[in-house]
Amino acid sequence: MATQSFMDLRAWQKAHQFVLTVYQFTGKYPAYERFGLCSQFQRAAVSIPANIAEGYRKTGKADKLRLMNIVQGSLEECRYYILLSKDLNYITQDNYIKLTRSIEDVSRLLNAYCKAVAG
Repeated sequence: MATQSFMDLRAWQKAHQFVLTVYQFTGKYPAYERFGLCSQFQRAAVSIPANIAEGYRKTGKADKLRLMNIVQGSLEECRYYILLSKDLNYITQDNYIKLTRSIEDVSRLLNAYCKAVAG
């Protein structure tokens, strides 16, 4: 199926849902984390669907894959912030699992997208 926009990509859809969940959880973190962990976590999360969107319109394979590599780095950064949030008791074990599964879904879909782009 041909896509009409980045919003048609399952990887972007899952990444966008992940961002919404991150904002939901970080909104409940202690106020003193507002400019620390909350900001870092939110920025890393937002960069995932943003870079997928930017890469979608790149016509060159190398440009597209470079942006997807940036996304992969942001995914790993968020993976750490999820662990840190759990270890600081900002999220429950259940929410840790929910966020981890979400990021694994995005990663799996992104890997499939990259394979398709690479041909």
